[in-house]
Amino acid sequence: MRFSLTLALPLVVSGAFVPFVEPADHSHSFVQSGVAPRGRNVTINGVLTYVTLPKNKKFDKSKAVVFLTDVFGLPSIDNPLLADKFADAGFATFVPDYLNGDALPQGGNSTAWRANHTEAHTTPPLLAVISALKKKGFKKIAATGYCFGGLYVTRLVQNNTIAVGSMAHPSALSVPNDFVLAKDQSDVPVHINNAERDTGFTVALAGVTDGVMGDGQYEPGYLRTQFDAVAHGFAVRADPANPVAVAAKQGAFDETIKFFKEHL
Repeated sequence: MRFSLTLALPLVVSGAFVPFVEPADHSHSFVQSGVAPRGRNVTINGVLTYVTLPKNKKFDKSKAVVFLTDVFGLPSIDNPLLADKFADAGFATFVPDYLNGDALPQGGNSTAWRANHTEAHTTPPLLAVISALKKKGFKKIAATGYCFGGLYVTRLVQNNTIAVGSMAHPSALSVPNDFVLAKDQSDVPVHINNAERDTGFTVALAGVTDGVMGDGQYEPGYLRTQFDAVAHGFAVRADPANPVAVAAKQGAFDETIKFFKEHL
């Protein structure tokens, strides 16, 4: 596995752009008040990072998971709570604030927000944390990204910066271009959890992605897992009164963990 810490070059071929899914199309948190994440916020290489470790403190110190949040970032309790689940599965887990302390609030102005959260703004803090983790001895890093974070997992895959990547309901990608680039230059296994009702990474775009990556075309390894009757954001938030949503969220997590353990 080769590693680099560089930005992906812009793509010049044509393709469909996976739209940014507006906050109104994300489900709101269903977490009960009083529930708290068990990790802690620390500063790593100048970047605020939520760190959560396996409860028994016994884990492979050469492996780590970098968790890339949706646009709601660390202030949304769903994100650190989900990161805790990765720690419970046996991985040291790090959630960098690559949104630079400026997560999008529910109901916020997404147009103005996006202008200040381009790849030029958000990539440097992400790479700063990954660089520091490698210096600390984490030789194999998996990345999991949700919505906005899916774009950055894709970039890390394209540049061979990580050992394995998984994303759920990704947005802001160019399809098939981003996956053609990955296929041409990456040796990082890729996993995607997608939603049948997603208005961003639609079922049609998922099929286009399969056309590039599926059926053994992508030698490092590729898996897409579709969850029916759920929409964008399903892998982060689920209404506990909706058994289909609960099962889909858990299923996406389980598939990601399985993929990581197979390839990390």
